[in-house]
Amino acid sequence: MSEKVREMSQRKRGRGRQSLNNAASASQVRASQVRASTSQVEDVDMEDDVSLTQTQTPTQVQRNLEKRSPELVARKVAEVVQYLLVKDQKKMPIKRADIIKNVVKEYKDVYSEIVNQAGKTLQKVFGLQLTEIDTKNHTYILLNTLERLEGDKMKVDDSTAKLGLLTVILSLIFMKGNVAKEAVIWETLRRMRLDPAEKNSEFGDVKKLVTEEFVRQKYLEYNRIPHTDPVEYELRWGPRALKETSKQKILEFVATIQSKDPKSWASQYKEAQAGVVPPPATPGPSQAGRR
Repeated sequence: MSEKVREMSQRKRGRGRQSLNNAASASQVRASQVRASTSQVEDVDMEDDVSLTQTQTPTQVQRNLEKRSPELVARKVAEVVQYLLVKDQKKMPIKRADIIKNVVKEYKDVYSEIVNQAGKTLQKVFGLQLTEIDTKNHTYILLNTLERLEGDKMKVDDSTAKLGLLTVILSLIFMKGNVAKEAVIWETLRRMRLDPAEKNSEFGDVKKLVTEEFVRQKYLEYNRIPHTDPVEYELRWGPRALKETSKQKILEFVATIQSKDPKSWASQYKEAQAGVVPPPATPGPSQAGRR
């Protein structure tokens, strides 16, 4: 009798283990199905995002743009520029879906405007043309056009990317009244995803590039501001920048980037036309002879 009871008990335990195994298998199947469904949903969402950018008319984009903060849109443009520069280093095509997913995100309703502005920045600042090579799968590449500002002789070790960065800094200094605090320069570069405290794959040590290399090449002057505590520094155009480019060319560059007439900046326009040389970094006896 006891043997029959043990046999029945073993059979029940066996059936119980089998049931647990079956349940576990079923759970794994369901989990796999959920993951697959989630992946499909994400794919559909991404397709919807891309489809949205295709079907919007210029009027709709403009209407959406009016609802957005110009400052935040400009920040997205800078993020897209930096993203494209990083992706281009591997010389691999860049998918529009990846741009939307990784950078544009919730700003997809103004995607075309963001990419349009990013394209202009890449062209004018870095000499790179954003080109769609596959209209079906919507993939892009950056073509190096090396188009410099007309009449511009700046070389910067023949590095187009460094030339672009230097042009941005010279522009900022000029638009700030021929002198800009170091902190202002860093804040502007951070908006372009160039953090002076971090190594950059394109420029290396950004702070060293600006405050040492560009200064050594005489494109910039980097001076301590007297009587500041904590210590602050400022940047001005160096003598080589004054020889190799001009305020007129830099103002034209700024106007192109911002899609404005150079005359929109009255004082800078007047100075650029007159070719006024910036004052020296520190006052001294040598200024007595200045007119």
